[in-house]
Formats: sequence, structure tokens, C-alpha cells
Amino acid sequence: MNNSNSNNNKNNIIVDKDSYISLNATIKLFDENGNFQFENDLLAVEKYLETEIKPNFKKFNSIKEKLEYLFLENYYDFNVFKKYSSSFLISIFEKAKTYNFRFSSFMGAMKFYTTYALKSFDNKTYFEHFEDRIVCNALLFGRGNEQDALTYLDEMMTGRYQAATPTFLNAGKKQRGEYVSCYLLRVEDNMESIGRATTTGLQLSKRGGGVAYCLTNLREFGAPIKGIKNQATGIIPVMKILEDVFSYANQLGQRQGAGAVYLNAFHPDILKFLDSKRENADEKIRIKSLSLGVVVPDIAFHLARENKDMALFSPYDIQREYGKPMSDISITEEYENLLNNPNITKKYISARKLFQQIAEVQFESGYPFILFDDIANEKNSALNNRIIMSNLCTEITQINTPSILNTDLTYEQLGEDVCCNLGSLNIAKVMEDGANFGKTVKYAIKALDSIAHLADLSSAPTIENGNSKNRAVGLGAMNLHGFLATNKIYYDSEEAVDFTNMFFYTMAYHAYKASNETAKETGFVFENFKNTKYADGSYFDKYTQCEENYWTPKTERVKELLKEYKLAIPTKQDWIQLTEDIKKFGLANSHLMAVAPTGSISYLSSCTPSLQPIVSPIEIRKEGKVGRVYVPAYKIDVNNYMYYAKGAYEIGVNPIIDICSAAQQHVDQAISMTLFLTENATTRDLNKAYIYAFNKKCVSIYYIRIRQEVLKDSEKLFECTTCVI
Repeated sequence: MNNSNSNNNKNNIIVDKDSYISLNATIKLFDENGNFQFENDLLAVEKYLETEIKPNFKKFNSIKEKLEYLFLENYYDFNVFKKYSSSFLISIFEKAKTYNFRFSSFMGAMKFYTTYALKSFDNKTYFEHFEDRIVCNALLFGRGNEQDALTYLDEMMTGRYQAATPTFLNAGKKQRGEYVSCYLLRVEDNMESIGRATTTGLQLSKRGGGVAYCLTNLREFGAPIKGIKNQATGIIPVMKILEDVFSYANQLGQRQGAGAVYLNAFHPDILKFLDSKRENADEKIRIKSLSLGVVVPDIAFHLARENKDMALFSPYDIQREYGKPMSDISITEEYENLLNNPNITKKYISARKLFQQIAEVQFESGYPFILFDDIANEKNSALNNRIIMSNLCTEITQINTPSILNTDLTYEQLGEDVCCNLGSLNIAKVMEDGANFGKTVKYAIKALDSIAHLADLSSAPTIENGNSKNRAVGLGAMNLHGFLATNKIYYDSEEAVDFTNMFFYTMAYHAYKASNETAKETGFVFENFKNTKYADGSYFDKYTQCEENYWTPKTERVKELLKEYKLAIPTKQDWIQLTEDIKKFGLANSHLMAVAPTGSISYLSSCTPSLQPIVSPIEIRKEGKVGRVYVPAYKIDVNNYMYYAKGAYEIGVNPIIDICSAAQQHVDQAISMTLFLTENATTRDLNKAYIYAFNKKCVSIYYIRIRQEVLKDSEKLFECTTCVI
């Protein structure tokens, strides 16, 4: 976030812990009938608004007066609002009030007012309620079209669509960060590229974005420099520099800058890379705050299965032999050629040792993230470019192309890098209006396309170049467990997988249809469309070349649900017609779907995160000065408690992988998939999880969470209440 916005969102407003905090805490206590008092959470919301927000909210006599004040005092960006008439601006703010929005959890209310609502520069006065922030987003997305703005208002006020945090937070504000969630940069094997990547990371972190780097192409420790052997210091010093960058660019203390680095598993520095996250790592190599990700080609699994050694190949030599960087070749396809080439330096490690070390480090730190290289590229629509990395949350898999830099760090050849324009559907809310599912997806894609057009990425020319050419977006979804539980379906069931499959199958159809309609209406087709599998329709063969009823629900319960919610499933003929339209008119966006973790916005929306199961029916969060906050699951009550009773640790990894695998069939990018293991898990269990996820064609694995038994006895009793209702 830029400097001028930072103090606008700190929470230093004094709270009264003896009122709403105590009410919230009582939801974990039993009433006289032995049931949790979930209704007290709504009482906590009322008390919070009455005692904390209302006294500190600036009052205006009219909407007109309020807008004039916020423009004059540089709180609202007039450039967003001036595209609409004054009368419309007043009417849309009035319209927003008619929805009579109420927060359905204390956590949601507190999250909004402490994180998202516009506050005075001294942080003592609130200027916005929830509906005001929604209006700002609707106006931004509408880009001057009044009817579109009203439609966006409806989609967001009803909770069907929720913008990602950077967009929702910054829309309409004068002092703001960027609308984009995160960025992906590739680094080439030269000082100019390293230097440019460092300065770009500073600029992007200043604006509030997380930044991931691909380091695969950097020469290994001991590689030659200018023909002199044993000179290169490898990737660790570069990681140290990047870590310092993100520690420095901390957005005036609001939050630390966030960075990640990805490395191919066949890079010679891979073991040092992993060791940098060990708890007892030497300080010379220890990486404390930077996230790590490993790109794992299929061949690594094959070698591990056969208990063979794997060769690690010099990126320096690969560049000289192939005339292209290591990241731009398929290690799986070229493995034998690389192995037999005497001009490529190599060293050997046990393939099983690599996976063992990955598991050990994950037990200690939760890292590294894993990107399944060949699975990601099987889903890649581009014919001539490879996916080489992911982002901070492992849901983005797009194309990065190399740049060539002059010695003054100007560009001789401008490559393409990636930004993440993200938003999410609330599955439960979308299903409530299942007959209009297509409309919701259409406007969600249009909203994200607007962000791709409006984002100011001039501080990062390669990202600006990639965004302008590709207009890539990432529409995701959240509240899967919430929808399942409130419809009395267990998360770890055949019905849950069946529903997930059908939901994302339908979502994909409407996402592609929306992008195709945008291309028809505007004439804009992403630049490389002709060199993709979209152009000849082959990308959609799984929908157009299948048996007639292949993509239909398999369980009676899901058939009933779809009928009950009036959700129409696209037919094979629908896909055939859409494919022909895409071949003829193209797509406006190179990428369309990606399922982010939705941590903050799921709390804001009082729903379950992403596609993950809940951790506990009542989650305990530590929130700054407030302390412990108790967060009940979405619409939890006596009737559906049993469907929430098993949390993520009890459910285990396989059902989570099954759910994500079902969705991944239709998601053109990736899914942030966190795996939860109990305190009794071993590295062998983790290795089994990798293999299972690999075999189920998941694209990535995000964090590994190991439950730690460190709670007090009273809290342990609370954690073991799955049978009380």
C-alpha cells in the first residue's frame, strides 16, 4: 500500500472488551439445554455497532453533503465518481440502504470496520458502512455504465460476489493501494534482471501487493562466471536480498511486505533452498519471512517410485546448450537428453530423499508450496510458452516470458509477467439464486475484467505488458463447506465431490461464455489467442468430445439439489456451440478461473473459506487489541451442527484433495489447497498426500498445517465437543 494510505486502515480505536467481546465469547458456552448459544454472536454485533461504531461515525445531513466532504478532504477519488451524474450517485447510495444489510457474525462486522471501512486520517472517525464500500466497488466496476453499476451493487449486496481484499479495500479511495492481489515475476541469470526484479518488488510491495519470483534460471552455487569456475554464489544470496526488500517495504507498519520464491526441483541448489527454512538453519542461509515454493516435474515422482537417484542440472549449462533458460524446457520430456548430454553439469541425489526433505521442512514451517509442473502445463492453453511458477497462494498459473535488459536496467526486449485480478463467488448465496447463476458469473467476470483495465501497473513494465495483452482474471469461490453443511451433506462424502464437480463445471461454462461475449461486444481478444488451444477448440474437447451425459450429477442427492435450486447444467450441445463462438470471436481474457484461499473476505462474508473444510465448528481467532474472537461456522445451528462436527484435521487430507480435484477439472488455473494433518502424522503420511494429490491431477499444494496440541485443558474440552448437539 502506498504511504499516504497506510494510517487510513490501522485499528487504534479504543474498544470496550466488557460488552461485545464477552457476548461473542459466550457462544462457546452451553445453555440450559446443552446447546451452544450461537444467537449471542448476533447480539455481539448489535452491541459492537452501538458502542464502538455509532459514537465514532461521522454524521452527515445528506448523501450529497457526505460526498462533497469526502471529495474535498481527499478521501474519495473524484475520478471514479465523475463518470456518473450527481443524481445517480445519490440514488445508488440510497438504493444500497434498501437492502437492509446486517452482519451475520461479530467477526464479519469487526473485520469490515477495522480493515475495510474508510476512516479519517487520524483513525478516530468512521466514514463508511458496509453498503457504502459496496457502492464504491460497484461504481468502479461499472466504469460509468449506470445499469451495470446497479447490477454489481445487487450481486455484492446479496453476497453472491465478493471482490478480493485489494479491490474491495481500495475502490473509490483517493489514498489507496492498487486493486491487484499479487504479482509473478521471472528472474533471468544476470545482474540486470536481478536488480530490476528487486526494484520492481519494492514498487509493488509499496502498493500493497504480494510478489512471487521464479529463481529457476539463476546459475547454481559454484557455476562459472565469465568462464571462471566456482565463482557463482547460487540462489541463497538473492533470496536474502529479496527478504530484506519485503521487510523494508512494510506499508508503514500496517503489514509486512509479502514475497515468495519458486525453484525447480531439478535445480542443483534445491536442498540448500529447502534447508533455508529449517528451524535450526545456519543464519547465513536462513530465510525467515520469505515463502518458498518448489516446482515438481512428473519425472521426480517416477524416479521416487522406482527408488532411483535424480540428476540435478546446471541452469547455466542448459542455457548454453538449449539456447533457452531452464524454466522454459520440460524437464520430464528432456530428462534423458539432459542426462546423456556431457556438456551439462549434473549432480545426483536420491529422489526419495528430496521428497523426504520437503516433508521434513513442511513439518517445521508449513513450506514449501508445491506446484506440479506437468499437470499445470497440461492445463496450459498456450502452444509455445510454459507455466514456470505460481504466486503467494498457489492459485495462479499463467505465462511469464523473458525480458532482455540493458546495463542501465532499461528494456531492450519487454517480456510478459503476471498480475492476479481476483474475486470470489459465495457458493451458498449463488445457489440461492440458481436460476440466475449465469448472470452472476457474467458480471463477476466483467468486474474482474474492469480491474484488469483500470489497474495502474506502470511501476512494473513487464506486468503492465502482460496484463494489457492478456487481461487475465481469476474468478474463484468460497463457502463450499457452508453450503454443504446447511444442505446436510458431509464434506467427506461422495455427494460433496459430485456437487463440487457440477458447480465448477457450470461455473466454467458461464465464465468462458462471459469472456466470449466481451470479445464480441468490444472487439478485444487477448493477444496470443491464435496460438492457443482455444483457437482450434481443442481445449474444450473434454466437454465436446465426451459421451452425451458424461458431465451430469451422479448422486440422487445432488440431482435433487440442482433441481431444488433451479441450477441448469450446460449440455454437450451448449459446449459445442460455445466452442464454435470462441473459435470465431475469441476470448477477451487469457485466463478466467482461480480459487484463492479467501481468508480475509470469508471472515468479512461470515462464510467458510474457499473450498476448505472448517477447522472447528467455532474457530478461535486472535485479533490484535481485541484478543480472542470466536467465529461460528456459516449458519451453524442445532440442525446442521453434525455436518460441521468434523473439522479439517479430523476429515484428513484425502477428502480435501478429492474436492479440489473435482473442481480442478474445470478451473483453468489452480486452487489454493491447504492440507491439514494431526499431531500424529509422519513425513510418510505427507509423502502419501503428495502422491495422492499428484495422481488426482491437482495443480498445486498451498500450506501444510500440522495440529499442535498446546491448548489449555479448558480449551481442549471445547475442542472436543463434536457430540454435544
